Amino acid sequence: MGLLSGLENIGMGGLSEVKIFEDEKSKVEAAQKKKKEQVELREEDFIFDKTYKCPVCDKEYKVRTVRTGKVKLVGSDSDLRPRYQFDTLKYDAVTCPYCGYSVLTRYFNINPTSGQMKLLRENVCRAFKGIDEPGDIMTYDDALTRHKLALLCSIVKRGKASEKAYTCLKMAWLLRGKSESLPANTPNLEKVRKDLAEQEKEAITNAYEGFTEAFSKENFPMCGMDEVTVTYLTAELARKIEKYDDALRLCARVITAKNVNDRIKEKARDMKDRIYEATGRKES
Repeated sequence: MGLLSGLENIGMGGLSEVKIFEDEKSKVEAAQKKKKEQVELREEDFIFDKTYKCPVCDKEYKVRTVRTGKVKLVGSDSDLRPRYQFDTLKYDAVTCPYCGYSVLTRYFNINPTSGQMKLLRENVCRAFKGIDEPGDIMTYDDALTRHKLALLCSIVKRGKASEKAYTCLKMAWLLRGKSESLPANTPNLEKVRKDLAEQEKEAITNAYEGFTEAFSKENFPMCGMDEVTVTYLTAELARKIEKYDDALRLCARVITAKNVNDRIKEKARDMKDRIYEATGRKES
């Protein structure tokens, strides 16, 4: 017998056993279950094969691609590396399996000029021996190979400094992601992480040099970013490779810029504080 017994006569018998107060333990368990389900998402469920037509050899091919809008952004690093539920950055290079032409998705619709086509065919396509197809998902090694090929193609075709810089930046992010994803039982784990950190620093150095060159030669927006965002990004890259004077100079440009949202100004102030803390300097 319960407080709600006797309601059968008016048709409420099926609800006579409901709990008067929710079980807090059950609520916690349900929330934990939901969180676990979110963590255990299957990367392959967010991937599909998209068809591309190579502008260099005119052949069609399929590339693993992330379903737009399906993966949630969960944060970002100080150098603007986005963090999603899984590392979508692995899928950001489009590589032709027939001729080797590779480019970041951002630049795919910008067809190479006839002169660039000639350079690519003579220096990349002629030497290309094929590339292994990825499995259901793209591994970091798969992604890095394709990004390296994209960087090589941008060098060979004499692409813009910003394109080369942006490709180097993406490579740095991938190397960081690979390091973070290494299993605890990886042989020589600390050495592997050290090697990846050195490679990441090399990629960041080249990204910094490329963006610095692009400032004097190219117009904004650049790589989909406005001038203040690129200035902040270049400052953070300078900080990471310990070019502190350059970083502080660029930080000052962000902080004093007009019509800029407070969020990026605050990030620039935080960067400046980290530099002062790292160097023992005092703000003048």
